[in-house]
Amino acid sequence: MPQHVSVMQQVGVAALVTAAVAWAVGLARGARGVRGVRGTEPVSPRVATTPAPAGARRPRIPRQSVPASESVELTPAERAAFAGLVRRLEGRG
Repeated sequence: MPQHVSVMQQVGVAALVTAAVAWAVGLARGARGVRGVRGTEPVSPRVATTPAPAGARRPRIPRQSVPASESVELTPAERAAFAGLVRRLEGRG
């Protein structure tokens, strides 16, 4: 053990290495498409070696419907007040 390295530095390095290994394992498992907790979901060799067709690994998120845009006609007084507000805000910038 080097004399110039403190115990806290060694603990920090060990924690970073552990986190990096856990991240790499998670990334590899995610890339392979393995889901579930180990031992709860048996994976057959066919599933593990044959890539799934596109879209089969995770369910797709349904498209969100966008409501029709609403518009309201402004009165001339409201339009003038809005124009005055815009002029006021443009003067600040």
